[in-house]
Amino acid sequence: MEQKNTPPLATHERGSVVITGCSSGIGLCVAKGLQAKGYKVLACCRNTQQQAILSEYFEQVVVFDLAKSDEVEAGIAQILTITGGHIYALFNNAAYGQPGAVEDLTREVLEQQFATNVFGTHQLTCGLLPALLAQPHARLIQHSSVLGFVGMGFRGAYNASKYALEGLTDTLRQELMNTNVQVSLIQPGPVLSHFRKNALKALKAHINMAQSRHAATYALSLQRLQTEGAAVPFTVPPEAVLKRVLHALESKNPKVRYPVTQPTYVLGFLKRVLSHRLFDTLVKAASKA
Repeated sequence: MEQKNTPPLATHERGSVVITGCSSGIGLCVAKGLQAKGYKVLACCRNTQQQAILSEYFEQVVVFDLAKSDEVEAGIAQILTITGGHIYALFNNAAYGQPGAVEDLTREVLEQQFATNVFGTHQLTCGLLPALLAQPHARLIQHSSVLGFVGMGFRGAYNASKYALEGLTDTLRQELMNTNVQVSLIQPGPVLSHFRKNALKALKAHINMAQSRHAATYALSLQRLQTEGAAVPFTVPPEAVLKRVLHALESKNPKVRYPVTQPTYVLGFLKRVLSHRLFDTLVKAASKA
């Protein structure tokens, strides 16, 4: 199948945009923003409590937990039924961050992180890819992170999951080069959302902080994760991500990667020009906060 060079159809003529992780933060902002611009949004969330809230904003809401394969399969079937297979774009937004030093991560905790951030996302993508390929134009947008290319201490599980997502996405993009599906990665730095709130729950639930040799650092992590509002400089609102998603959806030639926030640009530049050891020293200093 040859890549189409003509512009996509008008917004109201396109198929649905499927978005995961719509219960709050970036997902909710993007879903509302696209709907306001005339897109047909199919919002996805993890449980029925979130579904009840989202039903106030969206006509159709699909519930499934990315960490559970059977629920993902059911979600795929429901999405295809609701849309009739007419899907313009998939925005894989849902994810969570598991804090903790690498040595404090059990195999089970790491598997949980990958189950949602990688395996479930991959399963959903593959399940909807035939519908995307059937359209005259289609977009696949993956929500990565600055931590998808910069390893930062005490974020190893999340780092690894986003590195894996970027690797799969880069490969898939090559495999789809001569099709109608264009693939983009969104790489945010600090964005105002519920991400820290969810990370705090994961830290308390899965890391034995008191018995770790990193107990003092965990105390700083708890302080940061419990901070209301922006916890670090250059934090931006979720609308900054919406702007990039819109470009990825509407541009004739969407970018392969969309950095978001100043830290993402700066760290990307420094990783290219500094030695590995100097870059590690710089990032380590930032990791302690």
